[in-house]
Amino acid sequence: MPPEERFVPRFAAEPSQEELPYGRWAERLAQEFLSAILRLEGEEDLGEPSTIVWYPDRSWHGHTYVPATAMTSTGYELFGYVRFRPGVASGEEEDEEPSDFSAYADFTDDTAERNPDWKLDLCEETIGSWRGEAGAVAAMTLVWGRPLIPGGHIITAELADLAVDQCPLIEERFTLIAPDDYRHDLLEIKLFDARGRELARESLYAGEDEDGKDEDEAGEEAARG
Repeated sequence: MPPEERFVPRFAAEPSQEELPYGRWAERLAQEFLSAILRLEGEEDLGEPSTIVWYPDRSWHGHTYVPATAMTSTGYELFGYVRFRPGVASGEEEDEEPSDFSAYADFTDDTAERNPDWKLDLCEETIGSWRGEAGAVAAMTLVWGRPLIPGGHIITAELADLAVDQCPLIEERFTLIAPDDYRHDLLEIKLFDARGRELARESLYAGEDEDGKDEDEAGEEAARG
């Protein structure tokens, strides 16, 4: 085989190891996520969160990430994740319970309900970095969400059409961990059906120009110039 053109980490995260959270485990994760939401108080009238929706777990760099979303009574969407160190597996049992819990939360009013043209509902957050050739750095990015069209089977994260992670849909939800913004390449998230046919794709930078500015901001600057 010829040398790879793009030397980047591919499929760096472990695939999902557990079912979607439920029962006492879901309650434990919810405590952490709700604590992170409380730290947002004072920024906006966020209202009361509804039922938390959990997404598949993914593990990278010694931590497991379980993303979450929840709508609020005032129409915002809360999004974030719970991070922890998993128990150490030994044979069929685990020697230790999960530990070192922490959580991140944020909010948005740019929701799928307000964007009927969306085909994918995505959330993302940078969780680390990877140093590549000639000082280039990739932003290791946690991406989670759900398709808004039927027929999907698997989701991929791609840099310049090179797959760097993938996740089968689990109850119409997915989680990815992939390098982003590396050597001018930006992540695209693609949805495929069971036959490998592409159904939808979405950039994490939709609505931004090449300089990373919102289209509205770019237009205002052009008008002022």
